[in-house]
Amino acid sequence: MRTLALGLLVAISAGSASAVSLDHHEFEASIYAPFRGVSNEARDFKLYFSYMDAADPSTVAWKVEILNRDGSNVLRQFVGEERLFQKQIEVNVPWNGRDGADKALASGFYKVRMTASSGDPTTHKGLGDSLAKRVDAALAKADHAHVQEWEIHIGTPPKIAMPDFRALPTSSTADKATGATGSLPYTIYYGNLHGQSNDSDGGGNVSTCSSSQSAQSGQFGPTDAWTYADSRGLDFLLESEHNHYFDGSSGTNTGASPTTAINRYAAGVAGKTTYSNNNPGFVALYGMEWGVISNGGHLNIVNADKLAAWEYNSSNQLLGDIFVAKNDYASLYTTMRARGWIGQFNHPDTSDQFKIGTTVFGYHVDGEEVMVAAEILNTSAFSNNTTETETGRSTYEGAFNKFLENGFRVAPTTNQDNHCANWGASWTNRTGILIPTGTSFTQTALVDAMKARRVFASSDKNSQIILTANGNVMGSKFNNSGALNLVVLYANSAGRSVSSVQIYEGVPRRGGTVTLASSSANFTTTPSTGDHFYYAKITQDDGKVLWSAPVWVTQGSGGGGGDTTAPTVSASEAGTSGTITLSATASDNVGVTNVEFYIDNVLRGSDNTSPYSITFNSANLANGSHSLTAKAYDAASNVGTSTAVNFSISNTTADTTPPTATASESGTTGTITLSATAADNIGVSKVEFYIDNVLRGTDTTSPYSITFNSTALTNGSHSLTAKAYDAANNIGTSSAVNFTISNSTATEKIVNGGFESGTSSWTATSGVITNDTGFAAYAGTWKAWLNGYGATHTDSVYQTITIPSTATSATLTFYLDVATDETTTTQAFDTLKVQVRNSSNTVLATLATYSNLNAAGGYSQKSFSLAAYKGQTIRVYFLGVEGSQVATSFVVDNVSVMTQ
Repeated sequence: MRTLALGLLVAISAGSASAVSLDHHEFEASIYAPFRGVSNEARDFKLYFSYMDAADPSTVAWKVEILNRDGSNVLRQFVGEERLFQKQIEVNVPWNGRDGADKALASGFYKVRMTASSGDPTTHKGLGDSLAKRVDAALAKADHAHVQEWEIHIGTPPKIAMPDFRALPTSSTADKATGATGSLPYTIYYGNLHGQSNDSDGGGNVSTCSSSQSAQSGQFGPTDAWTYADSRGLDFLLESEHNHYFDGSSGTNTGASPTTAINRYAAGVAGKTTYSNNNPGFVALYGMEWGVISNGGHLNIVNADKLAAWEYNSSNQLLGDIFVAKNDYASLYTTMRARGWIGQFNHPDTSDQFKIGTTVFGYHVDGEEVMVAAEILNTSAFSNNTTETETGRSTYEGAFNKFLENGFRVAPTTNQDNHCANWGASWTNRTGILIPTGTSFTQTALVDAMKARRVFASSDKNSQIILTANGNVMGSKFNNSGALNLVVLYANSAGRSVSSVQIYEGVPRRGGTVTLASSSANFTTTPSTGDHFYYAKITQDDGKVLWSAPVWVTQGSGGGGGDTTAPTVSASEAGTSGTITLSATASDNVGVTNVEFYIDNVLRGSDNTSPYSITFNSANLANGSHSLTAKAYDAASNVGTSTAVNFSISNTTADTTPPTATASESGTTGTITLSATAADNIGVSKVEFYIDNVLRGTDTTSPYSITFNSTALTNGSHSLTAKAYDAANNIGTSSAVNFTISNSTATEKIVNGGFESGTSSWTATSGVITNDTGFAAYAGTWKAWLNGYGATHTDSVYQTITIPSTATSATLTFYLDVATDETTTTQAFDTLKVQVRNSSNTVLATLATYSNLNAAGGYSQKSFSLAAYKGQTIRVYFLGVEGSQVATSFVVDNVSVMTQ
């Protein structure tokens, strides 16, 4: 029996997974825990694991625990391990509603906690001789174990009496509602602040979509998304496209055009205005999902009118409007504040994201200002559900609390992160936003409401939750003295009731733990002197959960413990050209928290540690006089502003003269030559050669020329241009030169090279050509899998072809993956030979020999010339020979012989 070679199972933990696009996806784990049971309180838990872009398989270790509500006592535990590769897997965990001693649980709330990690199967196997030991050890040593918690109920849920509250008008009732006397003067609008279209990796057809789409390949665009969400009853939808996909790739497309990227983003910005204007009552939003997941963190910029990017093409051109370095969240926050942008933290993970320096979720004064929301609950990003019944959901309540404790003023949101064309339709969750009644529903009004943090997250699109504090509505930041009365308001238009209400309390900038302050909907307390935040959480009788925005309270006479003294600050500048230094001295009776630097009243950067200074590229300023001011902040948000300091910039006038260039081409078949002459007033640094506007090569020394394989072009007319660069990055472009290609047509000689028709046209030993899921094909599902038995064994697969006597070239290519359990780094115990044989099976040549020493954890393409065999009938022959003990697999796919 063949055993899967463990050597192929390269480690993919949450922290060090091997993935096709590390920048975008990571290991994901979620659990669906039914709130109510069936007979005898039994229910099944569903676990979902995925790593859509993983290059290699992994082992998932998981644990599911049933705990009392405060999590202090484990009542029942389940453990398991699963093989994960590319496709999402679902694990069903049946529970009979009883504890580990088989006793029935008392009526009440309980917590279900799932902990899971993904890692190297070989390492995992060695962690213990029992399943429980292996799982415990794997979770303990994981770089970051994923934890998901949900509350469930045993017995009939209680019905909690809530304060009297007349539901606020919504978009569907606003025309009829005027608001009761004394009621809150707001209308609620429901929508989704996270979706993708074919401007990045979304827009997949729901009939086939189960993952993110290749860059800009989806079927549906932003206007389709807004139209669909509008038809499903949403009031707004943010199309948040990945900022690094506008070059047409998930990585860096060095041949991309900045104009193409910038124009595509601008088209989305213009499109949302057009749709909103043409469809009153619906606000179309268009922005970007900025950042990467690995050591980064995704966030949505809701109202960005320009594309912020970090990628450059091969011409050193930024593929966007504004440069912000990858993973530089401090600079991003500052840029957002300067431009009036606001943001939302997306599916946050507390392991290594949103760092300022080395601090995870690091506080930044600009970040506090511009980051107005954080996702607290999402449905599966790759759901194709259109009936609002999706069970794949993830919570980020721990991350939300960490943001608050670290000093961010964020409101909770719940979104669907739709990558399939089901925007807003996968579940009933909605983000609710409160806009003053009578105010026109526009992007401006929505952004203003988000800046005020008048936002709540609801699993039920028919529900409302609002927290007030001494009459201040949620989102407010205010000073208080004496008692603080917190009131949780709730309404539902579909007959649901409240089974649990909780008010949580924390201290901003403390970096501590959020605690439960009350389980009452009307709670009065006298906070200790200083800063506090409070938010409310409701669980309905059907288990759906709502979270209010917090209120931020400074307790004490005058607020902030009485501190009303602003810092003092003075500014200075050093330098007149190149990199200049902006400095400040600042002091405060309590302490300075941050200093901002403004040139000509434009924020240019900030520093939160003394001595306060930043460097700045003066090339961004015009030559002449400028003004510098510094603003210093303290913990009570008092602000001190320096006297303006004048300084001068005198940068050397740059070379603006572009080179001159002419282009020429020679040849019509095979290898052709592209040439150019170029001259510049200072000197030419390089010349690029473009065929049909596609960069084909570069030369940095005169005479400028490259050779090019014309078989990469279609027969017919083509256009050559040359671009010459100088040291100042001035560019001179030649006139286009037309030329003609006339190659003989290439012909494929291998039939069924991808093995998708099984053994057709091939001769192979038994079991070699297979669609066994134990080893992924390079493409499709079939491949040739030679050896991998861990015993003495020989496998072969070959096809007979004829190379035409008139061929000028014949090229064999194939993809090979080698996976081994061998640990040696010097001895080739198991081999695969690639041979050319005649029809009598005589070996004419061995083109290559691969062994266990070539195991590299993924497919690579191999290429060989068969031109020596033109006019002959040959066998393209793969021979695998395995030793007697340890398994090595040789997997071959997409075999091709092209003749010309």
